[in-house]
Amino acid sequence: MNRRRFLKSTGLTLAALAFLDAVSEAKALGLLDDDFKIKMLNENTGIFIAQGGTILFQLGKSGPVIVDDQFPPYAKMLIKELSKKTSLPYQLLINTHHHADHTAGNIAFKDIVPHILAHQNSKLNQENSSIAKGNQNEQLLPDRTYEKVWCEKIGNEKICLKYFGPAHTNGDSVVFFQSSNIVHVGDLVFNKMHPFIDKPYGASIKNWQLVLDNILKSTNKKTKIICGHAAEGSDVIITREEVRNFKNYLSTLYNFVENEVTQHKTREEIIANKVLPGFENWNNKFIENCLDSAYTEVTENYK
Repeated sequence: MNRRRFLKSTGLTLAALAFLDAVSEAKALGLLDDDFKIKMLNENTGIFIAQGGTILFQLGKSGPVIVDDQFPPYAKMLIKELSKKTSLPYQLLINTHHHADHTAGNIAFKDIVPHILAHQNSKLNQENSSIAKGNQNEQLLPDRTYEKVWCEKIGNEKICLKYFGPAHTNGDSVVFFQSSNIVHVGDLVFNKMHPFIDKPYGASIKNWQLVLDNILKSTNKKTKIICGHAAEGSDVIITREEVRNFKNYLSTLYNFVENEVTQHKTREEIIANKVLPGFENWNNKFIENCLDSAYTEVTENYK
């Protein structure tokens, strides 16, 4: 059965499935796929891919550290799979930003992980978003936040979170596993697909480009960079060149819409383009959002 049709007919949500006793029950309802994927980046660090933003995990000598957690059923799948690799207690769960496909699975870690860490704006955004949706009881908010930089050694790994300013939202963290030379950039890069630009929660296309510059300055040729989403046929493990390519996309988007505005095109006319010159082959799921968000930002900057 089609999952979306089933969810609509039953009134269930993926977040509500967090309260099922086991993942097998969700599978029995036909709501879950078995096609999750784990890929190890080194002996102790790997990524988990299913439905939502890429999860990064590290199985250190003190216990697991997790970055992002998708939706509750998939978070439970991750917990089940990691239990086959380690029996050590969880040390920390990190949220790169507040969107549900990165944080809804927090609830699955209740009473399992001692702390959830995110940027202070990310926590506020998650709280406000849950109030707006009326699903506060399905959320587990971060209990630790930071303003600009947070660093701590956990086991053999030095982990640092850095905030470079508004971009995809106003609360995006870049997560550095410094000893392993691995970086999770969350949704600061969408590989070969139009991004979702969350203007209501403080996104900035102009500053996003500066954030990507800071990521490039903070990495080297050997750094393994993990992004939240990639188009079909592309990888969430990206190169520095793909970071530059995404920066070029953002620059092209802003300049294209700015040019349209100077020609007195309306918001509706700009959104009707449906494509961005030079990026016609990119996955266009969020193209309308991108053009609309760029129009908002361009016109605000002209005031």
